[in-house]
Amino acid sequence: MIGKMASPRLNGPRPTLDPRRDVARPDLVEVGLAGSVAASRYVAGVAMRCAVPRVPIRKAGDAAAVAVSELLHGEDFEVFENVADWSWGRCGSDRYLGWAPSSALADPGPAVDYRITARIAPVFAAPDIKAPVLMELPFGARVAGAAGDRFLAVFGSGFVHVRHLAALPHDPVAVARLFVGTPYLWGGRTGDGIDCSGLVQAALLACDIACPRDSDQQRDELGAAVAFADRSGGDLVFFPGHVGFLTADDRLLHANAHWMATVEEPLADVVARLVAAGVA
Repeated sequence: MIGKMASPRLNGPRPTLDPRRDVARPDLVEVGLAGSVAASRYVAGVAMRCAVPRVPIRKAGDAAAVAVSELLHGEDFEVFENVADWSWGRCGSDRYLGWAPSSALADPGPAVDYRITARIAPVFAAPDIKAPVLMELPFGARVAGAAGDRFLAVFGSGFVHVRHLAALPHDPVAVARLFVGTPYLWGGRTGDGIDCSGLVQAALLACDIACPRDSDQQRDELGAAVAFADRSGGDLVFFPGHVGFLTADDRLLHANAHWMATVEEPLADVVARLVAAGVA
């Protein structure tokens, strides 16, 4: 729904807004900010859902634009604007804003009650592991369906083996270790490619812990800061523009561009490397 009105004069201070999460462009503001942010056009988002295994969320509505995140199958996407073949909106998992191809989105449909817990889950054409594979869903993707003894019959089409939906240990570090060896990919969130904050987010969301998208947001919004000398296994370790999990033996589990992969290595080695580079 789109409404138009003349720009009002609003009293009081402008609220603190995050352009990565708040719809408050000069030409367009979400209706939830009406009364606090002046605009000539207020827009109510339209609920959509990702209908493909995964799709990059881009900084602009252009296939050549930088990918800032990814939307996974079954995740919600609130659309505020459509331009040509692109939709600008907000990811339901973390409220991150960006552009997605409109062809990757569909009406929400039934509730997505199941989550993929394997790095990759084939969707078979029949409840048989020898059946043709219709598509492959990444870790963290969500599906709706009816569960049987061995397969989930996905609403719409296909079958997922129940072992690929099995419960995970409620331990973010253990979940993050599933991604060791995954290629580093800026904006990535899956076993096909992942970045440092995407790894942290994927592990925490799998343990039902809400987590924002970027490392600075994670630093500011997750837990409480502790002195470096008081660190312990399971902590998040932050550097400028980087984050990883500290393991019990003082190693850092992180997706990084140095190794171009998700690795677990001595924290002291990471600190020395970043100090040498003038980063830490």
